[in-house]
Amino acid sequence: MKHLIDPHGGKLINSIGEGPVRDYLIERIPGMEKVTLNKREISDLEMISIGAFSPLEGFMGQKDYNSVLENNRLASGCPWTIPITLAVSKDDASKYALDNDVALCDQNGEVMGVLYLDEKYDYDREKEAQVVYGTTDIAHPGVAALYEKGDVLLAGNVVMINRPDHGEIEGVLLDPKETRLLFHYKGWSSVVAFQTRNPIHRAHEYIQKCALETVDGLLLHPLVGATKKDDIPADVRIECYRIILEKYYPKNRTVMSVFPAAMRYAGPKEAILHAIARKNYGCTHFIVGRDHAGVANYYGTYDAQKIFDEFKPEEIGIIPLKFEHAFYCKECDGMATGKTCPHGKESHVFLSGTKVRGMLSEGKDLPEEFTRPEVAQILMKASRGVA
Repeated sequence: MKHLIDPHGGKLINSIGEGPVRDYLIERIPGMEKVTLNKREISDLEMISIGAFSPLEGFMGQKDYNSVLENNRLASGCPWTIPITLAVSKDDASKYALDNDVALCDQNGEVMGVLYLDEKYDYDREKEAQVVYGTTDIAHPGVAALYEKGDVLLAGNVVMINRPDHGEIEGVLLDPKETRLLFHYKGWSSVVAFQTRNPIHRAHEYIQKCALETVDGLLLHPLVGATKKDDIPADVRIECYRIILEKYYPKNRTVMSVFPAAMRYAGPKEAILHAIARKNYGCTHFIVGRDHAGVANYYGTYDAQKIFDEFKPEEIGIIPLKFEHAFYCKECDGMATGKTCPHGKESHVFLSGTKVRGMLSEGKDLPEEFTRPEVAQILMKASRGVA
């Protein structure tokens, strides 16, 4: 078997507490101070613990935090573009003592993990918003979430002792150690990952299959963590992906697994984070299309592709596959991009998740130029509340 790509930073982190470690921590929880995590923080805890955010072993300390904002790198020099932090209010911060364990709980009080508190520090929300999101506008969902956070950041290594309940989609949840083992036994030395938070449509299928022509396998990796309220629910999207893979993709060259990260809508900065995470899952290539991880009009159409040019290829490690906006051309009678189609815009049917959501909200049928009929049927049923 060929060697799989190395994890980011050279080591795949695993901080899932099991066996005696888990038992020991559970016994000590009653004596710990507690922090209640929101959905994004729970996702971050899981992503750190399963190794998807390698080389992070916990929530960032001040040196890493400052280095990420100033240099797009961890203090070690390893490329990284978005702070992964845990915030509490200034009043609460005083009750958490350094060099002590802190229980990390969900909204219902269930303990999800334990943080060994190594550091507490203040931070500048406005600076972080401008650097990470390119704006301080609270209409941006990432900025709004940032401004809702507490004033003090807690830092230190974490251990997850209870994983979030992902419901029915747990059947397609593979951790980085599992995808790496699967790719190994499939004999895949080159794997392309596709990130999406939208139902699959023709443009997705087109660029996925173009990419699949050049590598051994495809990891379809839909994000199922916290998203905007108007995004289509994860279970509906997964049903769409399943039927497409079953009917229109080669089974021996495709794998689907859900990606339990939360969306930050940070555009270019998040594209790098998504690529690094897929490298940790064992992927060698990563599809970056139009307005990756974008929202509204905060980023240029291809800013998420251009940011990769700011790093040396060997620093990121995973290869970005940059695709232009794909569309259905009536004259070509098929999918194309500006690189392959000679016809004018009047012949083009542009496809986007936003447009699909808009048509569904208006009760309109989705034409075949948008997506496969099987997918359209699932989406229409879901939008109309049909069982």
